[in-house]
Amino acid sequence: MKALEEFAATFKRDVPKRVKKPRIWKEKDVLDGKIVDAFVVILRTVGCKWAHDSGCLMCGYFKETYDAGKEEILKQVEEAYSHYNGEEIVKIFTSGSFLDSKEIPLELQELILNKFAKAKKIIVESRPEFIENLERIETKARLEVAMGLESANDRVLEYSINKGFTFAEWRKAAEKVKEYGKELKVYILIKPPFLTEKDAIEDAVRSVEKVKDIADTISFNPVAIHSKTLVELLWRKKLYTPPWLWSVVKVIEDAAEIYDGLIKCDVVAGGKARGAHNCGECDAAFIKAIRDFSLSQKIDVFKKLECECREEWLDLLEIEEFLKG
Repeated sequence: MKALEEFAATFKRDVPKRVKKPRIWKEKDVLDGKIVDAFVVILRTVGCKWAHDSGCLMCGYFKETYDAGKEEILKQVEEAYSHYNGEEIVKIFTSGSFLDSKEIPLELQELILNKFAKAKKIIVESRPEFIENLERIETKARLEVAMGLESANDRVLEYSINKGFTFAEWRKAAEKVKEYGKELKVYILIKPPFLTEKDAIEDAVRSVEKVKDIADTISFNPVAIHSKTLVELLWRKKLYTPPWLWSVVKVIEDAAEIYDGLIKCDVVAGGKARGAHNCGECDAAFIKAIRDFSLSQKIDVFKKLECECREEWLDLLEIEEFLKG
């Protein structure tokens, strides 16, 4: 929808861009059923092409980008490599698409991946339109490509997310990832704007149904309120609230019943007003359980979660359905 695309683009005007070093940290992840160390680097690049054209309604990562040239990207890679200690998983992100030659020149893509050849697995992100560039890349490490689907419902993709592609287009690119012999991680959003809490739960689970035959990993992303986004505007006007942590757990539990691959969930700003939260009293326990599940894949971690706010959550699900009429 052209009007929505143009409106989404207005949030990206006059955002100052300062030259920064790459963001680097280390964390735990899962590789072949074992918990291992992972090395994460976010390179500062020109950023997501779609964000420059219009952008997803909930995404504020455009603020972390700037127009870095080839030599500057190489300096960032060297800076990152100086902190690398042989972690088995390496995640190389750009706040956009690693496979986009406008972000990472084609000749650098393979060079960067092989720089971290000691890793057993490397993970990069890309939008569907750049997957063809995988054909020319050879890596010693296993390569997993993470593609943000967000929802398998085309109406949600267009009107709630402004994703810029259809499910069929995403699916075609996903099949290409597998044809090229790479692994596929699928990002699914929990509670895009304009959906009720119950609709959001059902949309996430239906999306799992649509990708369970092709995904090696499914990663749930509960919406967090990023600044300078349409979702923030809705939130400030009290027209949107992030998902309940009860809803996040419900999605994970339902997904685990129909999908036997690796399920992960990263609750950005969890327990805070801008992120998925419950009443405040039980938030820490929920976030810990979700984190523990992402590493162990043991659904039993959710069995001991109890709080009086569950009734409030259930009431909300019922009331919203009643108001829909």
